[in-house]
Amino acid sequence: MKKLLDLISAEVGAAFESCGYDANLGRVTISNRPDLCEFQCNGAMAGAKLYKKAPFMIADAVAAALDSNEMFEEVSSVKPGFINIRLSGSYLASYVKQMAEAEKHGVELPKKETIMIDYGGPNVAKPLHVGHLRSAIIGESIKRILRYAGHEVIGDVHLGDWGLQMGLIIEELKERKPQLCYFDESYEGEYPKEAPFTISELEEIYPAASAKSKVDEAFAAKAHDATAKLQQGDRGYNAVWNHILNVSVSDLKKNYEKLDVSFDLWKKESDAQPYIPDMVEMLKKRGFAYISNGALVVDVAKEDDTKEVPPCIILKSDGASLYQTTDLATIVERQKLFAPDRILYVVDKRQEMHFTQVFRVVRKAEIVPEEVDLTFLGFGTMNGKDGKPFKTREGGVMRLEYLISEINQAVYDKIMENRSVTEEEARETAKIVGLSALKYGDLSNQASKDYVFDIDRFTSFEGNTGPYILYTIVRIKSILKKYEEQEKKAALAFAAPQNASEKDLMLALTRFQDVFGQAEAEYAPHKLCAYIYDLSNAFNKFYHETKIMAETDLQKQAGYVCLISYVKDVLETCIDMLGFYAPDRM
Repeated sequence: MKKLLDLISAEVGAAFESCGYDANLGRVTISNRPDLCEFQCNGAMAGAKLYKKAPFMIADAVAAALDSNEMFEEVSSVKPGFINIRLSGSYLASYVKQMAEAEKHGVELPKKETIMIDYGGPNVAKPLHVGHLRSAIIGESIKRILRYAGHEVIGDVHLGDWGLQMGLIIEELKERKPQLCYFDESYEGEYPKEAPFTISELEEIYPAASAKSKVDEAFAAKAHDATAKLQQGDRGYNAVWNHILNVSVSDLKKNYEKLDVSFDLWKKESDAQPYIPDMVEMLKKRGFAYISNGALVVDVAKEDDTKEVPPCIILKSDGASLYQTTDLATIVERQKLFAPDRILYVVDKRQEMHFTQVFRVVRKAEIVPEEVDLTFLGFGTMNGKDGKPFKTREGGVMRLEYLISEINQAVYDKIMENRSVTEEEARETAKIVGLSALKYGDLSNQASKDYVFDIDRFTSFEGNTGPYILYTIVRIKSILKKYEEQEKKAALAFAAPQNASEKDLMLALTRFQDVFGQAEAEYAPHKLCAYIYDLSNAFNKFYHETKIMAETDLQKQAGYVCLISYVKDVLETCIDMLGFYAPDRM
């Protein structure tokens, strides 16, 4: 389905052409002065230079040529040469009707691609904290937006499960419970199926081990040895490692479920290990990798770099791999298993240099075909009101489950102020509305920028917030329910707008295709947020100025109801892409 702006531009372009001018001058934009007109065309200004003619003369001729066009209510020429346009109400209603009947609201779908999106990225044996929030929320929304566009999208959590952190945990566990069979080299039996620790114990073990390694050289050396034994395939250590994975992943899934975030793949850094030897050998054989200060590196700097880009270290002097090595091997694995057209990384923007190095090695060594797009989507920091990274009141990093609990409680308190629902329903509704507050509060900001997380503001039922969007949807649901219960009613059908606020609401609906196209192409959920805020405002203005249920003209009332029902559909489509949904009442 063609976008409204394209259809209007085609008509105006034809008018330019009929007057002897280039049709390309007829490009129309949304008016930046909505008090004067709905759309505008500035082509006469550019045409003045081409045709050596006063712009108002060109604009006058084009406006006159459009005078009898049924698409328009009014087309006027304004000196020095602007063309102001108001759309016909009946044409606008017919266009909105086409949108409502079209698949996916008339969005023109791009060519289907296979896209891998790497987001989440938590380390095992550690609880999710607020630092994991943005990757999960932004990545989930981008995944949903791309799926709406018709792409095959594969979301991968890419767990950190390899390296020294595993050795630290194993060595600490060994010191605490040396009697466990995993540490008995002579043990040949089956290892227990149940883990010798709970998630709570595991989450305490890692920070304790990490802190100990910084002050106890002997313990640090043992942890390095444990890491080496694990990576060399020690039977007992691998059994412990599998317990760590199983306990951690089970807990992670529960916490991601609270965020309504899911992954198609639960791949791990360790999954890339089998691909490393051949990759390293290829880099050496083709002359890309060389020894520098004992380490194996690949030069990735370019002559036009404006800042230093150090060589990418592939293997340390002791032969150990690094994050760069694992990420490169993961791309090798993804190319072999999925052959994606694009690979997206939703990661903290402070890792930009890391991915610059990795991507340049990929291009240099032709690890993926040249046409495969590799994109780093760096996000900013979630800060507290003091402008510093969000912390607990005690100054520590806040666990994600505690933040979710705080938000849900804040929403619950607001709901209970009205006392219109039971406590049980209020609790359930608070979870739904709290999720919208959390996600919308994050996604409404441009991902690359830092932002201040303000629970009081984000949980408000007024202003540019998730709860405000949900309240708008719930208000529409309430009207539709009352209408269904009404004895006398006409068949629902879109009708020409009866007043300015109804027309503005229809015009807001027609912007969906453009906004979605931008959000999809730019990986920009914040553009969807801005759109649904505008659409909600347009609906609420219409609602306050129009007596929908009190309207005695049943046909007119049916037109109103048909329109707001479609507004609800578009809003619900958008919030689904943002990763939350609306309750039936609030």
